[in-house]
Amino acid sequence: MSPYTLVVLDFDGTLADSFDWFCEVLNGVADRYGFRRVHPDETEALRGLSASAIVRHLGVPRWKLPAIARHMHALAARDIDRLHLFPGVPEMLADLAAGGVALALLSSNTQGNVERVLGAENAARIAHYACGASLFGKARRLERLVGRVGVSPAQTLCIGDELRDLEAARAVGCAFGAVSWGYTRAEALAAAGPDLIFADPAAITASLGLAGRPLAPA
Repeated sequence: MSPYTLVVLDFDGTLADSFDWFCEVLNGVADRYGFRRVHPDETEALRGLSASAIVRHLGVPRWKLPAIARHMHALAARDIDRLHLFPGVPEMLADLAAGGVALALLSSNTQGNVERVLGAENAARIAHYACGASLFGKARRLERLVGRVGVSPAQTLCIGDELRDLEAARAVGCAFGAVSWGYTRAEALAAAGPDLIFADPAAITASLGLAGRPLAPA
């Protein structure tokens, strides 16, 4: 039986394989909004940083972040056919839903983009959506989401691929599971001390006492 009543999932980098697409469009966004381009040699180093550190490194004016986010959402909608779920994600969602775990999704992306990539069957397995969170607004959205569902933070496991996901979970008092296949490098996430580390989607179901392989400890 799962130790958690609610599982809150991130989308980009956790469920959806969008990192390569993100890297391809980023320099065009940089030109449009006046921040520094990313050289290919920098990519791996940036994957070890927090979102705040990346924003500082690239010289992104914080007041432009909402406009940048809207533009990125529009680009994602334009290129939606290039975005796909990671292998094993549909099976993981099915196992969690069948095991009676309530599923929620918290993302900076739009709900429309999220549902198109998930597909109707997977999207229907997620009972609660909190989309369109600002880059640094996930904690506030998470707190409202947990309250809306009517569970305590102690009953909630958040799963994501970025340090800001971990920071949001900690701010609200939720457990956090880091995935090793997303935007932030696995070693950078491990150094921040998540409650769990998942090597693949099957490990998520295993950690909740459902189908899947044995969990690799954090």
